Amino acid sequence: MLLFVAVGRRNHNESAGISGVIEVALPFLVALICGWLVSRAWRAPNALASGAVIWLVTVVLGLTLRNLLFDRGIATPFIIVATLVLGALIAGRRLALKIIR
Repeated sequence: MLLFVAVGRRNHNESAGISGVIEVALPFLVALICGWLVSRAWRAPNALASGAVIWLVTVVLGLTLRNLLFDRGIATPFIIVATLVLGALIAGRRLALKIIR
């Protein structure tokens, strides 16, 4: 997730410094932890069902926290990109493992 944020900031001509990356990633990292707790992913960390729950919680809660607590925008293109990239990183990895197995 940190790499995704760093690349995004770089592509938008924003500083890729660690403090800026953490500031942008923080609401999604908090949401990611909540997703793990809600899904109890430690029981089956590579399960596709866990990945789907983690992904949905991370996207919805992360965007909500970003907007309400961190006072950052959530433009429609950002919502789309965040949803797709987080889906690939969180659920896509699990899907790829399932296909390989």
